[in-house]
Amino acid sequence: MQVLQINLQPLPSYSPDFMPVEHLWQWLREDVTYHTCYQSAAELIERVHLFEQDIHSNPFEISDRLWVKNHLDPDEEKLRVST
Repeated sequence: MQVLQINLQPLPSYSPDFMPVEHLWQWLREDVTYHTCYQSAAELIERVHLFEQDIHSNPFEISDRLWVKNHLDPDEEKLRVST
């Protein structure tokens, strides 16, 4: 019998709450695609480009909206617990 000497390491569960990029995607969807149907892919791409220009012009808004969480709000956590 051959011993492989593999140690399994538990991985953290996926948690979008702790990933700033998830908040960026949400922000993009809110500003660009919510309740909007573009006539072409080119029109959508142009709107995403304008969104990108807009957020780059205001770094304080980026820092306000995309701050990194290191814990969940206790009240929010209560809502996530299923009974």
